[in-house]
Order: sequence, then C-alpha cells, then structure tokens
Amino acid sequence: MNGKVFIKTHGCQMNEYDSAKMIALLAQDCELVLTDDEQDAQVLLLNTCSIREKAQEKVFSQLGRWNK
Repeated sequence: MNGKVFIKTHGCQMNEYDSAKMIALLAQDCELVLTDDEQDAQVLLLNTCSIREKAQEKVFSQLGRWNK
C-alpha cells in the first residue's frame, strides 16, 4: 500500500512515543509517508489516552470534523 498517513496525537508523552512508533512501522511495512495535511491523507489515525478526559473529548471533536 502506498499513500500518506496523517496522525493526530492527544494525551501524554507516551502517546507521542507511540505515534512515532506507529508512523515508523507504517512507513516500513506499508510504504506510507507522513503528511501534515489531513486532506491529503489516505489513512487518518487518532492516538489518545482515555485516562485524560480532555484528550478523549478532543478525539470525539476530531471525529466529528472528519465525518463532514
């Protein structure tokens, strides 16, 4: 699979690490490249922590925007 991936990370520093790891694996295994433009991406990822309520609220807000 070739294409572009956009990832939005909310939550703690561990989430930032996990997002970087996911991007590296997707680049290696799926030949996806990271983009800063969600409109340009074929794959959209949200990485969040359900422990922090604010991060969880941001995810639902982002999903609503992507659904339009």
